[in-house]
Amino acid sequence: MQDLKNYIEANKERFLDELFSLIRIPSISSQEEHKGDMVKCANRWKELILAAGADKCEVMPTEGNPIVYGEKFLSKDYPTVLVYGHYDVMPVDPEELWNSKPFEPVIHDGKIWARGADDDKGQSFMHAKAFEYLVKTNQLRCNVKFMLEGEEEIGSGSLYGFCEKNKEMLKADIILVSDTGMIATDTPSITVGLRGLSYLEVEVTGPNKDLHSGIFGGAVANPINILCQMIASLTNEKNEITIPHFYDDVLVLSDEERALMAQAPFDLEAYKKAIDVDELHGEEGYSTIERTGIRPTLDLCGIWGGYTGEGSKTVLPSKACAKVSMRLVPNQDSTKIAELFQKHFEAIAPKSVKVKVTPCHGGEAYVSPLDMPAYKAAEKAYQTTFGKRPIPTRSGGSIPIVSGFERILGTKSILMGFGLGEDAIHSPNEHYKLEHFFKGIETIPYFYKFYAEEMKK
Repeated sequence: MQDLKNYIEANKERFLDELFSLIRIPSISSQEEHKGDMVKCANRWKELILAAGADKCEVMPTEGNPIVYGEKFLSKDYPTVLVYGHYDVMPVDPEELWNSKPFEPVIHDGKIWARGADDDKGQSFMHAKAFEYLVKTNQLRCNVKFMLEGEEEIGSGSLYGFCEKNKEMLKADIILVSDTGMIATDTPSITVGLRGLSYLEVEVTGPNKDLHSGIFGGAVANPINILCQMIASLTNEKNEITIPHFYDDVLVLSDEERALMAQAPFDLEAYKKAIDVDELHGEEGYSTIERTGIRPTLDLCGIWGGYTGEGSKTVLPSKACAKVSMRLVPNQDSTKIAELFQKHFEAIAPKSVKVKVTPCHGGEAYVSPLDMPAYKAAEKAYQTTFGKRPIPTRSGGSIPIVSGFERILGTKSILMGFGLGEDAIHSPNEHYKLEHFFKGIETIPYFYKFYAEEMKK
């Protein structure tokens, strides 16, 4: 692959133009007004996968957003790689905090700034270009399948059924994913663990309508006050979660495993500086890396109620609501955790209010073995392009469908991410380093080369 770097250099502008054509489509899966954009983005992906060299590609309907499926079959003697990515993105709110238009990508400071630049259009698109290079230079020694969905940011609801119905079509030896990150530009890493997720909405209702806060305040329970008290009680002074039986199934790592995790380079002061906080916060007895990788958490992702417009309005609100995210670790079951939360939340509610808990979506944690051929191939690929051995890490994030793939398709996944924690995914001013974008396109072809070799052993 001596010509790989030259190929990338000669096609840089085209690669970016094609990526930007995807980014400019506001494919926000959580907002009904963008339903048409989901279809538009899926069709653009189809065009790009075909242009990259796939034998066929189609946009396949589901109960929700369409799934893009493409493939190139070369030989029954070759291993098959299924590339997974998602074309949906998070909402851009609050838009006033963006330094540029979220869906009009710009390049400055050596980075692409736009929603989806990293998560996951930029990272998914690296695979299309790596595949293109291998096809055009006749160096591909794997059969390749592409599957891009439009619901990852809202729980991949349609993808589970799609996988159940299309097991034979999706049959592969490994699933290749770039929707994670690496430790630092000079420190490559492979994500070998993902936390699971249980996401719910809660609603606390007091009086049957908003009331005058002066006339009724002090006599009638304020749902916002009650909700805040209930939420605050879900963790104790050690930042442990107080829901009964929440920790029953948590897989506890040995001292030896924790010692290995501690070897990963981590600059505490740089971490705090990057997010502009003076002190960190988390479960007592665990390091920052452990808190985000091997321990479960409970966080509010949104809370509202009453009057939030300009000026004052003296009301005692009828309702208060919140969105709750619980990140889970191996052995925890997302459905069981949702049920434990609901039972506890209802039990701690005072009789002065009514409580409604609505599970939204979730998924299980995932762990990837270090001795499987795909890990060895990825490790060699990073060593080839970065000049150093990648560090296995556990991510605090969740990609619930990855554990779903293993359960439904019986196929393991390898997570080759090239993003950074500083990329502001899900936040205003999301960005992705050009260096990482092109390094991904350079590294992925070596994965195919080494994977084919590993599978022959």
